[in-house]
Amino acid sequence: MQLTLLKCKLHQARVTHAELEYEGSCAIDETLMETAGIREYEQIHIYNLANGERFTTYAIRAEAGSRVISVNGAAAHKASPGDRLIICTYAAMSEAEADAFEPNLVYLDERNRILRTGCRIPAQAA
Repeated sequence: MQLTLLKCKLHQARVTHAELEYEGSCAIDETLMETAGIREYEQIHIYNLANGERFTTYAIRAEAGSRVISVNGAAAHKASPGDRLIICTYAAMSEAEADAFEPNLVYLDERNRILRTGCRIPAQAA
């Protein structure tokens, strides 16, 4: 049996650009991509905390160190500069692989600087 698990996420990434006329995709600072483990052209899921939009696109590189998060093409209708996003990737794996797997979690501040990284989300308290 194959399971689909969270592979990595950028938590609370801030949109820096929304480019309707760009070819498409989401440009992400290359340093953030490498830290999280997002590959160029990999499918990403984006969850917009500002308006509840959830959409799928693919990642492309933005200049390393630029802290750019640019939502492009048709997806630019779903996010605006300043919106906070959760950007996730998922991976299919066997149950045995899942037992040993830990996701890459990258937490960002309001300027897309890395605050911390981790591999576990704490249990939600009641």
